[in-house]
Amino acid sequence: MDEVDSEALADVAYGIFEHLLTRNLREKGKYLYALVEGGVDFTADLNETFAGFGEEYPQLADALNGRFESVDKIYAMLCAGEGVLPSKTTQMYWIVQDAPGSAPEAIEDEHAGKWLIFQEPEAADDAWKKVRDATVSLDLGISAKVSTAKPNPDSRDSRRVIYVYTKDWADEADVMRVRENLKNLGFVDRIGYKRNLETFAGEYAQKGKRVTYYSA
Repeated sequence: MDEVDSEALADVAYGIFEHLLTRNLREKGKYLYALVEGGVDFTADLNETFAGFGEEYPQLADALNGRFESVDKIYAMLCAGEGVLPSKTTQMYWIVQDAPGSAPEAIEDEHAGKWLIFQEPEAADDAWKKVRDATVSLDLGISAKVSTAKPNPDSRDSRRVIYVYTKDWADEADVMRVRENLKNLGFVDRIGYKRNLETFAGEYAQKGKRVTYYSA
């Protein structure tokens, strides 16, 4: 296997591993960001997840070991902010925070949509913390995610973008409730809301073409 394939495999391996870690923590009523920011030791949770990952995906576990050499290095990386802060995350294109009780796949439903908040890189960490915490507190929608420092070939500029998802774009009252709460968090500039219908159709803003369904 050549170097490019090894790196691609390691990318896939890490993505699956972090998803499993997040899921396992959530099943125990824990959040990675809270453990990291609170200085709480989660070594046991990490080792448990990695052991299960190795049993289920031995080839991917080998790829992960090839990149990081040890679970201790993954732990140190997470404690430094990987998967927690956009500026510190280089292994994943996105950090995702689902609201309690919301299924991860809910953001893929055709009825869902999202408010789009664009931030300069230096402002993204603080902005993300506000949105993340409000999502966990059930003050916003079903989920939120933010683009990270990992170079993304699909990015259109250097800004970070935060998506704040709602369950049903047709529920205008709920969509605007979320918008008002975002204003209360300090996001007062006009922003757009895009339905998944347009996203799935591959429609993006162009000169003279508007793809946002709401603007407020």
